[in-house]
Amino acid sequence: MTSSGTDRGGERAARDVPSPAWELLLPAVAAPARARGRSLRAALREAVRSGRLGPGTRLPASRELAADLGVSRGLVTEAYEQLTAEGYLRSGRGAGTWVAGAVRAASAPARDLAPRPQGAVVDFVPGSPDLALFPRAAWTAAHRAVLAGLPHHDLGYPDPRGLPRLRSALAELLTRRRGVVADPERIVVVSGVAQAMTLLGLALHARGWSAVGVEDPGSPQHDALYAAAGVRAVPLPLDDEGLSLAALRASGVRAVVTTPSHQFPTGIAYSARRRAELLDWARAVDGYVVEDDYDGDFRYDRAPVGALHGLDPDRVAYTGSVSKSLAPGLRLGWLLVPPALAESVVERKRTLDLGHPALDQALFARFLERGDHDRQLRRCQRAYRERRGVLTEALATYFPGAEVSGIAAGLHAVVTLPRRYGPQERFLARVRVAGVAVRSLAEYTHARAARERTAGRGEPGGGEDAGPRLVLGYAHLPPTRIREGVRLMAEAVGGGTS
Repeated sequence: MTSSGTDRGGERAARDVPSPAWELLLPAVAAPARARGRSLRAALREAVRSGRLGPGTRLPASRELAADLGVSRGLVTEAYEQLTAEGYLRSGRGAGTWVAGAVRAASAPARDLAPRPQGAVVDFVPGSPDLALFPRAAWTAAHRAVLAGLPHHDLGYPDPRGLPRLRSALAELLTRRRGVVADPERIVVVSGVAQAMTLLGLALHARGWSAVGVEDPGSPQHDALYAAAGVRAVPLPLDDEGLSLAALRASGVRAVVTTPSHQFPTGIAYSARRRAELLDWARAVDGYVVEDDYDGDFRYDRAPVGALHGLDPDRVAYTGSVSKSLAPGLRLGWLLVPPALAESVVERKRTLDLGHPALDQALFARFLERGDHDRQLRRCQRAYRERRGVLTEALATYFPGAEVSGIAAGLHAVVTLPRRYGPQERFLARVRVAGVAVRSLAEYTHARAARERTAGRGEPGGGEDAGPRLVLGYAHLPPTRIREGVRLMAEAVGGGTS
């Protein structure tokens, strides 16, 4: 078969199989008769999209291609006409059929942009639970039960705040476990804490507020989330009791984002005095405290510190998610909104996505109601308490003199190594070569203070004489990998014992 369709004579007689250019269509015509036309059209369309048939390529006459493929001419004619109508092909009377010039080949296969360290033997980067602990059996059972019993009307557009059943279950959970004042009418089900922050930023921006305070060091995501809502993030330093009130008052902001139960990343819990001062400030400026309770359920030395929200629900916006208790990929969280912001937040939630997926909400509601979530938390606490102990023992063995803080709660620890393991940048470079992914505390500072902090000035609890300061996530690693990672770091910098 030739592409010109002219002077075929002896060449066609000498060839009994399609030329390589058309062999890609053979699997399509091997489909069952009823699906053969659809398969042929799909295969031809993909050949054009992928670039295997480039713009300007002349296709064989329908009679030729039909003969080569062993199908009816009508099947090929129909495929040509359909793809011409779609813009993939062009044709003219007596001019044949060509691949259209407007078609552009796909650039590359889809890439995976998930935030995973590439090539790491051991990954100490914080932020993830152990995904192997996800309760697959209980989740599957809940999914099956919900599908069997979910009323048809619950599959329609939901209340943008969330299904009443889930909001009621969340109110019970949060009141019992975190001490919040959880009115189901003030709960908004969201796609994780990131969406909660964005909704609050949009609501504050609508009020004409142009800035919000954030902890420094703190979550590096807050800057981008609030910037997307048109609100500037103002870094505010910490002291030993929590956010610096002097800096907060001097900043002029009227809203501030905090992690008072277990500050990220330093691990300190705000003192009772600082929590009271923070609420007094909010009342004085007619402002708000945003409480990110990202890992409030995980405390190992005593009962978890209660949420700040319980002290003044009119001034505290409280948010959390299942990202640490179940899995971040579920994209499921909650926001308790102060009454004055509720209408604005709900309307923006409605505008953004018309509400969280109803099936996911019903599934999680059942998971909560049957006590499966409490069982999952107890299971995770046992595992993470063990891993916390393994980390501290390994650090004592391989890095004598290392100071560990923030270890009483959460899923990560802050480690200050002796000065002999510095300077910090050289330490990080060496452990990276050894295949260990780890972040320094300085990486969680905001841009305005980053230069000073990297130089060793102004880091909470640090100073010019301090050695490398690391933030080590351990919850997602089995005990053997934790020991291996600490050992690899020690070998990379010539320290420790075997």
